[in-house]
Amino acid sequence: MVDAQYQYDYDLIIIGGGPVGMALALALRNSGLSMLLLEARGLPEKAEDPRPLALSQGSRLVLQRLGVWKTLSDVTPIFTIHVSNQGGLGRTVMMAREIGVPALGYVVNYDDVFRTMHKALQKCEMDCLTGAQVTHMETGDGFGRVEFEHGEITKKATARLLVVADGGRLTAQIEGITQQVHDYEQWAIVARVKTEHFEEHLAEQASGTELSGTKQTFARIRTRPGMQSSQVRAAEGAPRGRQPGVAYERFTPEGPVALLPAGDGFALVWTVSPDKVQEILGLDDTAFLERLHGHFGDRLGKFIEVGKRSGFPLALKYATPVTVSRTVLIGNAAQTLHPVAGQGFNLGLRDAWELAEEIIAFPAETGTPAMLGRYSSKRRLDSSMGRTFTDSLVKLFSNDNPFLGTVRSMGLSALDCLPQLKKFVARRMMFGARGGS
Repeated sequence: MVDAQYQYDYDLIIIGGGPVGMALALALRNSGLSMLLLEARGLPEKAEDPRPLALSQGSRLVLQRLGVWKTLSDVTPIFTIHVSNQGGLGRTVMMAREIGVPALGYVVNYDDVFRTMHKALQKCEMDCLTGAQVTHMETGDGFGRVEFEHGEITKKATARLLVVADGGRLTAQIEGITQQVHDYEQWAIVARVKTEHFEEHLAEQASGTELSGTKQTFARIRTRPGMQSSQVRAAEGAPRGRQPGVAYERFTPEGPVALLPAGDGFALVWTVSPDKVQEILGLDDTAFLERLHGHFGDRLGKFIEVGKRSGFPLALKYATPVTVSRTVLIGNAAQTLHPVAGQGFNLGLRDAWELAEEIIAFPAETGTPAMLGRYSSKRRLDSSMGRTFTDSLVKLFSNDNPFLGTVRSMGLSALDCLPQLKKFVARRMMFGARGGS
């Protein structure tokens, strides 16, 4: 039971109004608990974040339960994932129909997710403040307290539980929590691109004719005769009849390069070394596309178009522990991962959903050591496995060691020949440690 001697302003204060923080707020909107959500940034007037998000099938289910999935404006399903190793013969192909799901994942734009969730939040009865910069936080046995700047005024608020979903900015202020950091010495360049073979495939598809010659293999991979109706329905508002839904992950000594199906092209995530990032970002479009083609290879032909480019450094960051007195960290505040396997945002959504489940199941225990202990125990395996899996991929595949190159090729080939192992790996990437069970 809640100790009546403690007076507090809210049941929960959520620090960080990004998609993970908003997901928690939306999951608790009908719980009867009082909440305050503090977001340091204001709502941008136009799209500012070009990053693609690769949502797992599990994350789609979470967003459906939150009531925001159908209102996303641009969703591209991934039906097939092609994984290869530069300089090696090994490769593996995962297909949704083999795993028994409508789609292996979905590509969306971060800004679209942010705006859609923010709009849904405006319909909820809770206090949400944008432009609220938290400057100090502290906790005691009965409640947590935050101090924040809002409209050039310093304000304070207390709650039974402080949820930190700010990406890690406040971690250093939280007594009892240590942040581990490993710099991968890599940057990710993101952009929208189009390719030669993909454009030809769209033209053939529109005219109702088939590709011929060497392009027939490409067409067969894309269209996959016998596609189940559930796979077709997986798009739910995504462009139909033009996006085959094939994602490519190619490992190179400098790091992975991913092409995620997005609209009528691909969302590029290209890992480069820090000493090359500014040079590559500074290239004109023609030189950039030629450089990318030389790095990725000829599987999709030439790269023929590129949109706005941006880059950001990559590091592994994680907090230990993720819960202390009246405080819990979720999303990137708890763990920030390399984008190689697209696990970071999906892991954060599972943080938010399972925290909400724990709070709803035991509302009177919100913020207590017992409640935080249960949540931490539930999330420990999933978080640890996601972090270890992603970090291991980076270390195994981002090097030019000949021995490891052989191991990589053999591993990818073995995975492609073992359907049950492939299904095991795919389901844990989609649903976390529980594998959808």
